[in-house]
Amino acid sequence: MPPELPSVRKLRHIDACLTGAVEYTEVTTGFERYRLPYNALTQTSLSAVNLETVFLEAPLSVPLLVGAMTGGAELAQTINRNLAAAAQQCGVGMMLGSQRIMIDDEAATGSFDVRDVAPDVLLIGNIGLAQLQPAMIPYLSKALARVGADALAVHTNPLQEAIQAGGDTDFTGSLSQLLELASSFDYPVLVKEVGHGIGAGAARLLRGSRIAAVDVAGAGGTSWAKVEQLVRYGEVRYPALAEWGVPTAQALLEVQQELPGVPVIASGGVRTGMDAAKALAMGASVVAVARPLLAPAVQSVDAVVDWLGAFIEELRVCLHGCGAATLGQLRESGVSPIPS
Repeated sequence: MPPELPSVRKLRHIDACLTGAVEYTEVTTGFERYRLPYNALTQTSLSAVNLETVFLEAPLSVPLLVGAMTGGAELAQTINRNLAAAAQQCGVGMMLGSQRIMIDDEAATGSFDVRDVAPDVLLIGNIGLAQLQPAMIPYLSKALARVGADALAVHTNPLQEAIQAGGDTDFTGSLSQLLELASSFDYPVLVKEVGHGIGAGAARLLRGSRIAAVDVAGAGGTSWAKVEQLVRYGEVRYPALAEWGVPTAQALLEVQQELPGVPVIASGGVRTGMDAAKALAMGASVVAVARPLLAPAVQSVDAVVDWLGAFIEELRVCLHGCGAATLGQLRESGVSPIPS
């Protein structure tokens, strides 16, 4: 049987995430174990709560990124353009799906073209760590320039690739390639997981590097080990692998401990404004949301804006309710562990 075309696989990923049971069922993000302090005597005005921040030297109206999702197919083009247009309206950033398909197939380039609808958005390109070979770097630079990206996220996903039919399973030497790229590339380089988490052990390997930020992409949201099993086998054949990872809250704390001063993106199961408020109070620079935006992005720009608007409003109420008028004050408030 000939190998499946990347564009076909991307469509199967989209279908699985839209219709399948792809969330973790045993592992949670861990945010439910923390309480945001409530201040009944808040001296803030809800309408004056300021959510503005700067991330990777780019201004954001809200500390939020649209997480990496897809690219390469006609439906992916619709999804990306709706997401980007909504990000522009809401003043948030956006991370593109893996651009490997764009490098391998010129026809896929159009699915990543969003600058015309999102001229001011912080736009982060994307490539897999396993594909980060020296010969690819010139092509990667061209791909980022082609879409008008401001930075590059390198995603590391050994568990997903191990389950994917024909996946990249040789990560030998990839860490040195990542560190070299971060020190010499023309774009800020972030490192991210895809939903199984970056914990202390992995973060420790990045000490002393020029990595611009870390997206923990923790366990508790979408399990890509589950997605790939559904796509490959039509069932979850290895349930223990589907539930494997570092919970998002744990990953957030561990990365900050190992890499003090490095900006951290909290993603992986961030579903509500309260989740976001807790993550930000725990030290995240920004949060990212992906799968909950997929179905709205298939529908329309307005549907994405509606979802983001509700999320942002809940985040704003969280700051108001804990007596924080700014993100800085929210971080000063911190969170309290809930006794077990």
